[in-house]
Amino acid sequence: MPITVNYGRMRVDAPRPALAAAIVAALVLAGCGSAGGSGDDANGAGASAGDAVQAASGAKLTPRATAEGVVLTRDPEEDQSFPLPAGTRGAQKAPLPDDAPDAPRRKAKKGAESEISPGAPSDAQIRRELKEMEQAIKAFKRGSRSAGSAVVRAAINGGGHAQTPIGAPDVIARIISGGNAIAKFPYIWGGGHGSFVDSGYDCSGSVSYALAAAGLLEAPLVSGQFASWGSPGPGRWVTIYANDGHVFMYVAGLRFDTSGRDGPFGSRWQTARRSLAGFEVRHPTGL
Repeated sequence: MPITVNYGRMRVDAPRPALAAAIVAALVLAGCGSAGGSGDDANGAGASAGDAVQAASGAKLTPRATAEGVVLTRDPEEDQSFPLPAGTRGAQKAPLPDDAPDAPRRKAKKGAESEISPGAPSDAQIRRELKEMEQAIKAFKRGSRSAGSAVVRAAINGGGHAQTPIGAPDVIARIISGGNAIAKFPYIWGGGHGSFVDSGYDCSGSVSYALAAAGLLEAPLVSGQFASWGSPGPGRWVTIYANDGHVFMYVAGLRFDTSGRDGPFGSRWQTARRSLAGFEVRHPTGL
């Protein structure tokens, strides 16, 4: 007699002998891990169908989060991401990616006006910044490329948010805006997968949110999916590093990564370099 199993959005009608195979097929996506998950499940709200299959076979259970039938495995760099204790959530919800506030842009200061305001830069400071701007424009025109860095480097302000560099395309400004919107949100395993609007984000949820703010994604991806997303190799503005367990990216020369922050609410934007070994290198096509 057939048995009907509802799993996420998938309906499976199968005879008893084929039931386990049908469930396993629903869990085939692998990736912040093998796949997306909601933060509530990530904190132990329930067991997945995959866990039931493992229990029936006597295999060792591993923690999983699920969202609409897709399985998420633990991030091997989770301990470097200051995860919140199990059962806790962040204090606020992020906006939809489309509603992320605009990122500030770096601007060159103009020459001295007829009246000098208190705290205005000196002539030497203005000359130095104009020289830096000229060098940045020359580098932009040369179209030079380097792995993990862009033509013009972004900066991080005192609040841990990135500033869009001079000459950057609007799509890069939107990626940076998305990254800024959740830069200091806590790390929550499975966060950002059940919905873009969440109170915490894991590695792939973070990268997904920033790219979605630029219209490059319609739904969150997991780290394993990023390993084959877009185009191969480093990009001019954006370079993504992904494997089955973790993903991070460089945007305009800044690293956007849940690993290596300086605390539970430290910024995901970082200037420090890290090992790239073991990661697939991808970039959004055209960027």
